[in-house]
Amino acid sequence: MDISRIDKNFAAKVVDENGFIFYDIKESPFAIEGLAWFEDNNQAYYRLPKTMTDKEINPGAIELAHNTSGVCVRFRSDSTALMIRAKLAYTNEMNHMPRTGASGFDSLYKMPGKKLRYNRTVQPNLGETDILADIGDNPEGKLCDWVINFPLYGGVEKVEIGIKADSKLLAPKKHKTPYPILFYGSSITQGGCASRPANCYSSMLCREVDAEQINLGFSGCGKGEIAVAKAIADLKLSAFIFDYDHNAPNEKHLQATHEPFFQIVRQAQPNLPVIFMSKCDFYKTDGKEMMSNAHRREIIQATYENAVKNGDKNVYFIDGETLFGKDHSDCCTVDGCHPNDLGFYRMYKAILPILKKALRNF
Repeated sequence: MDISRIDKNFAAKVVDENGFIFYDIKESPFAIEGLAWFEDNNQAYYRLPKTMTDKEINPGAIELAHNTSGVCVRFRSDSTALMIRAKLAYTNEMNHMPRTGASGFDSLYKMPGKKLRYNRTVQPNLGETDILADIGDNPEGKLCDWVINFPLYGGVEKVEIGIKADSKLLAPKKHKTPYPILFYGSSITQGGCASRPANCYSSMLCREVDAEQINLGFSGCGKGEIAVAKAIADLKLSAFIFDYDHNAPNEKHLQATHEPFFQIVRQAQPNLPVIFMSKCDFYKTDGKEMMSNAHRREIIQATYENAVKNGDKNVYFIDGETLFGKDHSDCCTVDGCHPNDLGFYRMYKAILPILKKALRNF
């Protein structure tokens, strides 16, 4: 890699007073995931191609691309403890989402022969952008697989991981699912309002099928622009989950953009599994809004049905009204719209069988 891109003062290879050596995660053997255009963007933590301008997509998406939803760093180590030293470009304080989810990092680890499980969460103090904290512990000192998930809404400048000086640091194992799963959609896709990064439905799904996640959820700004479709069409993917119902400003916009967006991706990738979803918070007491939601669902379902009629065997439709289930579905959001952890878990459970079916050829 280009050594000039590494801040040598920030990532100096010295043992600190607590016995840790800090490594910049842009160095080998770390694997940074969730940034499809990472090298093209000069290794910026940015989720869209930097070449896109507000003439092609809405300015909100350009700004939100600095948020690091779906981004993680993976590696293996037998260090008994892990530290993180991070500099956020900014934090994102919201009155309906915990700082741990919006601006925090969480760690997952896998002991030999077991599944990934939660380990630790860290977040900046109110009004601050620097983090220096314990982010993992492994008392047995066994060689573990580690995943550090980035903030869902905060922007990241630099990240270092500290491991004990006498420990191994190795590259991660390859994923079982060979190519990333890409999610495109709204704030719900982006992860609002999960309590920590690993709890959004996209992360849970990718953990279960062992795949890299590319999250192109943009709060209020996933509007189905053609430029985004073309960028997605150029990527090598294992599956595409298509869910921007919430961000289409009206039914006319959804009608005009939904099928054309899909067709651009499909023409470039004839066999890519595509899962269409309508909004999860379907039910509202307002009868007019319910009628609108039903019509939106019909538009999305029509894209799916037209593909099936044309012989497409790699498309799937999930009715958003079913995603929260029937039992206590009113407990699944923080505000009647954005899922809490229960809501995201139920979305994960509802989508997983369809995703597994879509990935059956891998």
